Amino acid sequence: MSQLYSVTVQAPAKLNLSLDVVGLLPGGYHSLDMIMQAVTLYERVELHRSAQLTLTLPGSTVSAGADNTALKAARAFFGYTGLEGGADILVYKSVPVRAGMAGGSADAAAVLVGLNVLYDAKLSFSELCALGAGIGADVPFALMGGTCRVQGVGDLIRALPPCPDCWFTVVMPGYGVSTPEAFAAYDRIGASHRPDCAAQETAVRAGSLEALCAAAGNALEECSGAPDNEAIKALLRQQGAQAALMTGSGAAVFGVFTQEQAARAAAAAGPHPLAPGLRPQPQQRPAPAGRRLMWSGRTGAAPGSAAGNNSNRITLLSSGQNSR
Repeated sequence: MSQLYSVTVQAPAKLNLSLDVVGLLPGGYHSLDMIMQAVTLYERVELHRSAQLTLTLPGSTVSAGADNTALKAARAFFGYTGLEGGADILVYKSVPVRAGMAGGSADAAAVLVGLNVLYDAKLSFSELCALGAGIGADVPFALMGGTCRVQGVGDLIRALPPCPDCWFTVVMPGYGVSTPEAFAAYDRIGASHRPDCAAQETAVRAGSLEALCAAAGNALEECSGAPDNEAIKALLRQQGAQAALMTGSGAAVFGVFTQEQAARAAAAAGPHPLAPGLRPQPQQRPAPAGRRLMWSGRTGAAPGSAAGNNSNRITLLSSGQNSR
């Protein structure tokens, strides 16, 4: 194969169809139970082979400093593989910051996948996941994509069948939410309503959107500090949403609709629409090596050598394994 000089990866954002806090782990981390869904809102990440490592975010106010997840991913890739080289990375942002939609994690996943292709490193999927886990808790899911039940600190992942057919409208208020502050508030306040993640997994497997929506919820909503959650949710329901909830630690709120027309009408009816008429993004295997990838993971991969060589351990559960 001739040497590649550039790769473009489109990396989907995510929504939490449910999010529950189920415990506190050593070190102060929270144990979570979630159904996560990749959606058709993409960050575009371009990687150009270079002798140095640079990052540019055209039109974005996001910092391109050393703490940016895209640079962290690149450093992790080159450190793990021992390859000499670099990349000029361009990230075209579409996902707002502090929205709970994992835009930064999507960027990191895209860099890992893109560099793996650009340098023909042939890292396994489990190796990419192990590297991703060292960058952020949502990066392994960003690599998997599709519909997954994700537990622990993002280290227990089970790929599910595709989400029942639906449309999403996402509303982003004019502010973001700090994830550490949201979890600190949860430790003080707790939650009066919790989703039923097990029931939602059953609904996904049965293809029942009605049951999926009935089990939806987010245990962090009351402690996110986002003052407009309830008003946005009420507006989305008035426009026909089958369910409306916050994603992640906020501040974005989304509605689930059965029809595209209703999803777009809901966006037009309220302030601050981010993305009307999004669709669930299914899991896809990495495309053959080439200059352009549409990538959101692959189903059913088993942990490989990275688990023994890297302190970040990811368990990818088959559909027959119990994740409880």
